[in-house]
Amino acid sequence: MRAGAGAVEVDVRLTRDGVAVLLHDATLKRLWGHDRPLSGLTADEVRRLTDGGVPTLREALACAGSTRLLIDLPDASAAPAAVAQVRESGAEDRVYYCGALAALHAVRRADPDAEIALTWTTLAPPGPALLAALRPRWLNYRFGLVSRELVARHHTDGLLVSAWTADTRRSMSRLARAGVDAITTNRVGALATLLLSG
Repeated sequence: MRAGAGAVEVDVRLTRDGVAVLLHDATLKRLWGHDRPLSGLTADEVRRLTDGGVPTLREALACAGSTRLLIDLPDASAAPAAVAQVRESGAEDRVYYCGALAALHAVRRADPDAEIALTWTTLAPPGPALLAALRPRWLNYRFGLVSRELVARHHTDGLLVSAWTADTRRSMSRLARAGVDAITTNRVGALATLLLSG
């Protein structure tokens, strides 16, 4: 956040006992060497096996303060617990959701007012029935698909456009010129510098 990010994207998954935690991978293998699926472990087991390295969503919401969080839900099973935790933490106004289509439908069922960023990976626009069902505020595109024309079309329809994950100055600059409303990057400092330099 100190580097200039407007929000932080976090992946949220469920432990076996239903605790929403922040973890990109479905297993503990890559980071901790344990070839164990997160969904097969309790929150206490995860805490022990990772030496506390996997925060709960509750902890992340408390730590984030007023910072906006983009909760990425790779699996629909985590959606009800994530929405409930956000509500319990009083964080509805600073959280929005992206992820698997089934997960976004689950979010909408759990919270009719949730802010949704519909992840989209094709140039064919989302259909009217899908847009009516999900009522997204954002269309969240893979960065290579975004053009000035695409952004203008969605802005005309009242939607915001975000792009992920742009990590080169060239791609960041192209997206900024296209008029996107948000860019997801692993290089926040570089993006902030680029945007400030105009």
